[in-house]
Amino acid sequence: MIMNSSALQNDIIEWARDHRCHHKWTDTHADPHNTTRGFFFAHMGWLLVKKHPQIKEQGGKLDLSDLFADPVCTFQRKYYLPLVLIFCFLLPSAIPVKFWGESAFVAFYTAGILRYCLLLHATWLINSAAHKFGFKPYDKAISPVESVWTTVTAIGEGGHNFHHTFPQDYRTSEYSLKLNWTRLFIDTCAALGLVYDRKSFSEEIIQRQCEKHGNPEQRGKAIL
Repeated sequence: MIMNSSALQNDIIEWARDHRCHHKWTDTHADPHNTTRGFFFAHMGWLLVKKHPQIKEQGGKLDLSDLFADPVCTFQRKYYLPLVLIFCFLLPSAIPVKFWGESAFVAFYTAGILRYCLLLHATWLINSAAHKFGFKPYDKAISPVESVWTTVTAIGEGGHNFHHTFPQDYRTSEYSLKLNWTRLFIDTCAALGLVYDRKSFSEEIIQRQCEKHGNPEQRGKAIL
């Protein structure tokens, strides 16, 4: 909840709803950042226009009961604005001022505004670049690709061909922990007893998928 609030990309429930739409209806009008409408639209243009009617129509059919049953999600949704102000802007700006004497002006525009802008574009590159520039070891019929450089900028989220082929797999890619910091964070939380029910696919299933629908000779590049 804290990290989602610090990212200012809509509350957990709304973000998850859009993400479920994206996976269920990828590259259709029911996909919020439909890549068939162009690179700029997929990157950030989708946030500058009204949502396509299909998003509202199809999104309304999704079951979000698990999210609304979660007290953390509903708490954040209720108090989203103050949580965003605290964790996205006030706290990141206050830390440099408090601990190494940075001016409030510089702290706000670097740790607050600049950090937020860089975070947005790192996230948006997954919606745009990770659907265009890369390779497809797991499923060559879909637009998402594997990309090392978007994996680096999004700390583990660039294994998009894997993620769309195996959406239930918590790892989101086969990249090692040196590149997949998101998985490292989840595994660390699991070791502390904060995460449970991690789901992943077996080596046998992944290899069979590559051989049947992907490019198995490219898989080695996705396991760095």
